[in-house]
Amino acid sequence: MGEREETKGLRKELGLLSIFCIASGAMISSGLFILPGIAYSKAGPAILIAYAIASLLVIPAMLSKAELSTAMPKAGGTFYFIDRSMGPMMGTIGGFAAWFSLAFKSAFALVGIGVFAVLLNPGFTEMQMRLVAVFFCIIFTIINIRGVKHSGKTQIALVVGLLSLIVFYIVAGFFFIQPSHFSNFAPYGYGSIFSTAGLIFVSFGGLTKVCSVAEECKNPGRNIPLGMFFAWGIISLIYILVIFVTIGVANPSQLSVSLTPISLGADSIPFLWGIGGMVMAIAAILAFITTANAGILAASRDPMAMGKDQLLPYSFAKLSKRGTPTFSILFTSGFMIFVILFLDLESLVKTASLLKMLLFLFVMLSLIIMRESKIRHYRPEFRSPFYPWVQIAGVGGLVFLIFEMGLIPMVIVGVFIFFGFCWYWFFARDKIWREYSLLHVVERLTGEKSTGYLVDEELREILIERDDVTEKRFEELIKKCEVIDVYKYERPDKFAWLIANKLAERLDIDKDKLYDHLKKREKDSDIILHPGIAIFSHIIKGRNKFEIILVRSKEGIKLSDDAKPVHAFFMIVASPDQQSFYLHSLMWIVQIAEETDFEEGWVNAKDIDELRNIILSSWKKRKKY
Repeated sequence: MGEREETKGLRKELGLLSIFCIASGAMISSGLFILPGIAYSKAGPAILIAYAIASLLVIPAMLSKAELSTAMPKAGGTFYFIDRSMGPMMGTIGGFAAWFSLAFKSAFALVGIGVFAVLLNPGFTEMQMRLVAVFFCIIFTIINIRGVKHSGKTQIALVVGLLSLIVFYIVAGFFFIQPSHFSNFAPYGYGSIFSTAGLIFVSFGGLTKVCSVAEECKNPGRNIPLGMFFAWGIISLIYILVIFVTIGVANPSQLSVSLTPISLGADSIPFLWGIGGMVMAIAAILAFITTANAGILAASRDPMAMGKDQLLPYSFAKLSKRGTPTFSILFTSGFMIFVILFLDLESLVKTASLLKMLLFLFVMLSLIIMRESKIRHYRPEFRSPFYPWVQIAGVGGLVFLIFEMGLIPMVIVGVFIFFGFCWYWFFARDKIWREYSLLHVVERLTGEKSTGYLVDEELREILIERDDVTEKRFEELIKKCEVIDVYKYERPDKFAWLIANKLAERLDIDKDKLYDHLKKREKDSDIILHPGIAIFSHIIKGRNKFEIILVRSKEGIKLSDDAKPVHAFFMIVASPDQQSFYLHSLMWIVQIAEETDFEEGWVNAKDIDELRNIILSSWKKRKKY
């Protein structure tokens, strides 16, 4: 038992809407409400192309993360993927990069709350502005410590309110756009577009950070890819439309020096009667709140995962009674408060963008390594299309942007990588040895066996957890499943119709199609386990569908002329997303049915309760061994 047990039990409380809102909330902040003014001063109206380029370059990383997170839905997300594919040294660098980039972005968002608070109360001093940011940081820390469910619900309410105000701004502004504002489209040359795309790349960085909470997501194989795809499509469109409207309505000379460009645009719309700037300041505060809330939630999972893997002190991995990594959250929040009070965050925007690009490069390489390692239990529920060309294009595009951003940010990132290497070398190197997928790739290329099955076994355990393949679930299913006692001889077609009706009723599926399939399969010899016992298993369309039916026939059911009558008949039906549990259940049923004297006890049982108890007692006996 002991303290290691405290790291178990992250609660699966986030659904599709929560995932969408966390991803969206992490995107809409400085990238929309502050950076457009800075970007406009560097590229003019051509920032529309810069935002489109940055959005497109996120796609390869998004597809890669979607696949990796459905194969390995673990806390830590990016850190975990990099560590298990390229090893703990690269995992340390990736984990620190993920944590710092999101912590800086979230701290910047909190300062943004203070910036827009000044619009609402011009009397605020700079220190008061920063104290407002600290106050909100403390509030979100408390929310996250109380539990991810509260954080997810808060995020939904904030994002819905924010998107409503932004859509209102877009619709109102379209009627007052001045085409002349776009006449000098690229005043600083088209080369400036690419460096600007690098600057604003951080605007899209929060999209994939939702993978850090994959372990707390319900049905991650479906909800994480869908949540990210919806967030990317909707928020990218909103970015383009909002910036298009802002350029079209705002005074160009004022826009190029504004740190509140959307509020400036709203003040330029006559339809809003002079209060547009105030309304969009409220929207901006909501945006910064969503980013900060999602940022603390996601960023705190990186040090937690690194603590589990002994790359940081173990205190980071401990969970509270509420199932949240309290120390990790407090440490992340403390760092953000330090940044808010003492650092000039605007100068760190390029560095945060570069760190995010570096992470995306690592993630795409991680996907390639995981695929090429050919590890048996690497089984993502979503697979990145057009592999590996999408990843190769993504790596090339990001490397090009990195070189376009200049020398100083690259030097800063180089220093950061050196720090991560030193931390691993002096703190963690002697504590851990872990097998990783790159070793399997090297093994395949050289033909020399140098690995065991440690990575494969870890992925197998993840699959069991992901697909809820638990013995307790199987036991509860047997307690509640349908048990049919056939008292007289039944023709195979009538028996098939009886089973089809029962399954259709419990699973809400088409009984006629199921009946047709049963009729086709009833003469197959492979459904007969051994004389007197048969198991029929079938994959059906749909999601979250799983059912077992137990059948006893004293007279026996004659499935074919050359087979003995079947007295024990087991029916297992599942949808594709339940495949792991389906295969395990099939194996467990076979083990039970092959026990000595099982058939005799099954035939002689008095009633349905005794039939069910035969299965349960055999199951409990098997578990002891």
